[in-house]
Amino acid sequence: MNNNNNIVKICISSTGEDLNANVDPRFGRCDYFLIIDPNTKKFESIDNKSSKAMGGAGIQAAELVAKTGAKVVITGNVGPNAFQTLKAAGIKIITGASGNIKDILDKFNRGELNEIDSPSVESHFGMNYKGGENR
Repeated sequence: MNNNNNIVKICISSTGEDLNANVDPRFGRCDYFLIIDPNTKKFESIDNKSSKAMGGAGIQAAELVAKTGAKVVITGNVGPNAFQTLKAAGIKIITGASGNIKDILDKFNRGELNEIDSPSVESHFGMNYKGGENR
């Protein structure tokens, strides 16, 4: 993904509401989505209301992100339902991201992050996520 200059909006799953937060390893159950213009670094924080859903969190989260107009999602992991929904919306997916969002944004702008072509985890990943581990 070296041609990132024409991307207008990206979405990063986040543990907080600004660029100082960390990437949330869970897409569907992350606390927030940061919708960012990678060129200007202007952003909008969106509360992920589907994070507490009993089921279907990935699909609901993917539909929310698609409505923002984001063309790329950057996250730690994405399950099969969210993956299919994002792909159907024409959104590129990058997983394996961790650490500070500013650092991840810089890596994205340098073309150091790669799109995936399949889900990175199975269904229901992150449902019982507590402080850094799945239980």
